[in-house]
Amino acid sequence: MKINYVGNQGDFTMENPEMLSYLYFPIANESGVMSSVAPDLAGDSKMSQNSFLMPPVSCENLHNDKSSRNVWCKINGKTLWSLTGRSAAQQAELFTEDKEPTYLEAGFMHHKITRTSEKNGVKAALSSVSPISGEKLELLKVELTNISDKEMTMQVVTAIPLYARSADNIRDHRHVTALLHRITTNETGILVKPTMTFDERGHKRNEINYGVFGGNENETPIGYYPIVEDFIGEGGNLENPRALYKNPLAPYAKGEGIDGYEALGGVVFAEKKVAAGETISYVIAMGYGDSAEELTAAANKFLSVKAFDKAWDETIAYWQEKVNVSYHTGNKDFDQWMKWVSFQPMLRRIYGCSFLPHHDYGKGGRGWRDLWQDCLALLIMNPDGVRQMLIDNFGGVRLDGTNATIIGSKQGEFIADRNGIARVWMDHGVWPYLTTELYINQTGDLDILLEENTYFKDLLICRGEDRDTDWDISQGEKQKDAAGNVYSGTLLEHLLIQNLSSFYDVGDHNEIRLRGADWNDALDMAAQRGESVAFTTMYADNMDHIAGLLAAFEASGRKTVKIAKEMQQLFVSGADLYDDVAKKREVLMNYCETCRHTLSGEKVEISVAELAANLKGKADWMREHIRKTEWVQTAEGDGFFNGYYDNSGKAVEGDINGGVRMMLTSQVFTIMSKTATDEQIAEIVKSADKYLYDASVGGYRLNTDFHEVKMDLGRMFGFAYGHKENGAVFCHMATMFGNALYTRGFAKEAYKVFNTLFEHCNDVEKSRIYPGVPEYVDAKGRGVYHYLTGAASWLLVTVITQMFGVRGQMGNLAFVPQLLPEQFDANGEAGLSMIFADRNIKIVMKNAEKKAPADYKVSAITIDGAAYAFDATPVIKRTDIEALSKDAQHTIEVTLA
Repeated sequence: MKINYVGNQGDFTMENPEMLSYLYFPIANESGVMSSVAPDLAGDSKMSQNSFLMPPVSCENLHNDKSSRNVWCKINGKTLWSLTGRSAAQQAELFTEDKEPTYLEAGFMHHKITRTSEKNGVKAALSSVSPISGEKLELLKVELTNISDKEMTMQVVTAIPLYARSADNIRDHRHVTALLHRITTNETGILVKPTMTFDERGHKRNEINYGVFGGNENETPIGYYPIVEDFIGEGGNLENPRALYKNPLAPYAKGEGIDGYEALGGVVFAEKKVAAGETISYVIAMGYGDSAEELTAAANKFLSVKAFDKAWDETIAYWQEKVNVSYHTGNKDFDQWMKWVSFQPMLRRIYGCSFLPHHDYGKGGRGWRDLWQDCLALLIMNPDGVRQMLIDNFGGVRLDGTNATIIGSKQGEFIADRNGIARVWMDHGVWPYLTTELYINQTGDLDILLEENTYFKDLLICRGEDRDTDWDISQGEKQKDAAGNVYSGTLLEHLLIQNLSSFYDVGDHNEIRLRGADWNDALDMAAQRGESVAFTTMYADNMDHIAGLLAAFEASGRKTVKIAKEMQQLFVSGADLYDDVAKKREVLMNYCETCRHTLSGEKVEISVAELAANLKGKADWMREHIRKTEWVQTAEGDGFFNGYYDNSGKAVEGDINGGVRMMLTSQVFTIMSKTATDEQIAEIVKSADKYLYDASVGGYRLNTDFHEVKMDLGRMFGFAYGHKENGAVFCHMATMFGNALYTRGFAKEAYKVFNTLFEHCNDVEKSRIYPGVPEYVDAKGRGVYHYLTGAASWLLVTVITQMFGVRGQMGNLAFVPQLLPEQFDANGEAGLSMIFADRNIKIVMKNAEKKAPADYKVSAITIDGAAYAFDATPVIKRTDIEALSKDAQHTIEVTLA
């Protein structure tokens, strides 16, 4: 079993995909339709947690449930054959020589599965797509071909369960909510409009219509099976429906309806004579509408092969154009795999973290980190609108440096937790700066730091340790000043608050408190005494980098910036203060108390130079403190950093209880933040190879086996080792390990991280997933939680800006490649096609002698064949890029020698 890539846009084929369990494929559009399609067309379709067209599925439902987008064919009036393979007879043949061969052809948002039955003399092709033209539909084209040498009759019937309600009702009130169904039929389909909704929102009038429709250029259905009960019959089921054994079939007539039952999209077409070699085709439309008329009209637009094929072609072209990054290396499979990785951030913008069968958060939406990390990929591929998106995202920051954790559906919308649940992730202040820095480097837009936005306000104050009893929801969810006006501050002010408040929020070992968790959500049981050394290093790095941006401000002539008056107390400095845990906590609490309910609204001007020096001093102290206190040397002489303290106040990593405990996260951020020296990095890599590396599961595990359910650190230790956060290859952190190594110039070691992960994921026999990067690889090597992972954004950005070394530098285009000799093709070339400064550029890197990164440097640059002069640093000025035409692709050749 193998993935075979076709062309250069990520399209692929695969034989017999249904022989792998847990496979699913995304079919969606930007109008709100979110579907998952398995090889046998199991899966579901939904527009939100409260509006599922098909019954919601988790990964286990894919094989447990009998429901799917089933299409039946009754051949010669007696033989029942499922075009999806979901009949009892076909299921019984799966592991025998009589198994029907299938063939998958797929690409971005389009999926076609072909099934052949030599025994019955038929071949079926089922093509799935969701149109990009605005309709809230999923479309399915059904093609049936007589591959025998004789004429036969065929009668097609669909059997698509119409669940038509909230996912909450899959168990709660499942039967009762079916009683709400009002089921009608018309000329082309079956519609369901529940009268009400019963879910966590209460009892409300339902306004959504659901439906399944069918037809082609010349035919409409002859009747319908609108409810499950009548279709399966007494003793039957969806894989062996009793209704289809009747001769002739006895469906409901058009215009008939029935209320109060589980609905079914059972569309019945007329029996047809089909000559040898002839193909008959139908189009099925499944969807949502605000009215029956609107939904029917939308569906009818596509009930012809011509209309479907047009939508199919438009959809393919649309998504291929969206993924406007291409890769060229000596490994064509890697180039195509990276196309899928580049597509994944778009999927997460559509699906959030919840709406594919491996659903992590459960009820939709994205988290705080997602807002920022998904922007990383947008900055590379679709930068239009990112500036405003970044500005809006800062509106979720509180004055105490924490942030809203309930993200609304609209850009910049943040919602107060009505229950006042205090959950503070201590890493949340890290990500906004990292994304903003990439934006500034890609665009040169330093002035974005002076744009203003409001602050989020709710019940929680003092970093989750107290409640503002003077606040209620009627006052709104934006921070106000003492005069009752909504307060706004610059993005720079927001960043300073996030990073400085964290600097003072320390535990007993003078590292930043872990609180609710950090990036690793499963380190969630050490809120009182836990500390995250790993992310303390990143706050140090942020402050160092902000100081660098302030230096750029000063160089441009800006000598002062305005900040909230209350923030002045966060700029105290000195080793005596930094070394004293109690004094640092006192500074933080005093600051939090001054803006407990409101703040004065007054602003003060502060010297840019003094501010930069203050931040730099804090960053230097943090790094040096960690170097002195957190470096671990094991009994066997292995070296790495301790990254955590548990709720008992004890170091988590090192020689403990007769074994070595090591966590990858701790090493990633000490390297990335420049806390680790080059000599320490070499030791860390050696230790990681010894304790964490396992090629059989894709590379570097998240941690060693602690052999303990560690109740004083987090739920991750309750997971079986090798799964999820407890010792799986967690692709996000593995990717960041590679990123950290590249940023420090360890190209060979970084490539090992990426190549091991790629080779595992791309080997479908091992990973058992379609192309792309999953959230993690489990103990048996299976990729899990596919598609919706922050790993994709980091992989995309790292490959382009670090591996290829093509990156923005204060708006200019810099070239600092770290490609290894084996990554160039036979001609010694590698390259990228991408958008930069709104220009379409193709970058060709020439390494004729196939030298290693340590042995080459950029010796020449040409733009469209003309030599480009540069100083010691290989950079093309932004103004020179912008002087190029927008209407053509421009080739930049970079010679390495």
